[in-house]
Amino acid sequence: MTLEELRAEIDNIDDTLLELYNKRMEFVHKVGELKNSTGAPIYRPEREQSILNRLKERNKGKLTEKAIDALFLEMFAVARNLELPERIAYLGPEASFTHQAAESKFGAMSSYLPIGTIKGVFREVSKGTAKFGVVPIENSSNGIVSDTINCLSDYDLKIIAEVFVDIHHTLSTTCQDIKDIKKIYSKDIAFGQCQKFLQDCGLDEVEQIPVESTAKAAKMAIKEEGSAAICADIAAKMYSLPILFENIEDYDNNKTRFFIVSNFDNLPSGTDKTSILVRLPNRPGALVEFLNDFEKSKVNLTKIKSHIVDGISVFFLEFNGHKDDKDIQKIIKKHENSIKILGSYVKESDDI
Repeated sequence: MTLEELRAEIDNIDDTLLELYNKRMEFVHKVGELKNSTGAPIYRPEREQSILNRLKERNKGKLTEKAIDALFLEMFAVARNLELPERIAYLGPEASFTHQAAESKFGAMSSYLPIGTIKGVFREVSKGTAKFGVVPIENSSNGIVSDTINCLSDYDLKIIAEVFVDIHHTLSTTCQDIKDIKKIYSKDIAFGQCQKFLQDCGLDEVEQIPVESTAKAAKMAIKEEGSAAICADIAAKMYSLPILFENIEDYDNNKTRFFIVSNFDNLPSGTDKTSILVRLPNRPGALVEFLNDFEKSKVNLTKIKSHIVDGISVFFLEFNGHKDDKDIQKIIKKHENSIKILGSYVKESDDI
């Protein structure tokens, strides 16, 4: 076939896709009308995951699993916004890693609300200013985010999804020569994640100025001669800050896990994870007795972290399964005075 003939075939396929997209949106609209009449939420992560799993099993073409996720998650987001535009609050500012996590689930069309604190995100979702909130819960290098645990304890919101984001940092600056850098802006955690690079390049003795986010670091560095930022490439590009070095983090498997919170529970998907907070009696053996119930029920615990909330020791636990599973319900009922169920949601990964 000639180039013109190939392009004509592609145009015909695009026309067919447009027709099919519109047809799909008509059926989504009918589903939306039924949900609105019953008060059910538009966003159902477990339903979206089941669609993706089915498509990946049926896939016989050149599309990779990541490509299928990218195409269809964006289509899901477009469909939701056509039916009922809903605001997503996230730990800002714009171009932060939390913003990236939010867009990976809700797409570019959604309405986003950057909030300066994790508590502020929970507050706005609880008030109804936003339908969903996106917050970090843990990083592979720095561990659990205490503010998120505290808010999960204080607010009556549910975890409805988890998101994993690979964390890659750049050194971005208007300086042509690394020797001209006199100060570096970044978030305190990012400095810690890039220590080897800073030492190797002789930048460990340059003034390091902690700011609220790596995105703000890029915004500051573009304004000041002789300054640089450790930030994500998306933040550098947003503020037209030239990237001098990429992937400067100490460990190439650096990941952050995020929670999406809202005011509803998910239905079982078949591949779920559940998070809970546990306050146990202050007596010897209380934790062992509690954990033994999971072993007896053959429920796989995937995470146990101790934490202090309002001066009281609590445990943040996660396990495979949905809160409504029969074996898990037995444990919950036995310890109902000690457990706060934070949410059951589709498992994206076992751990970071």
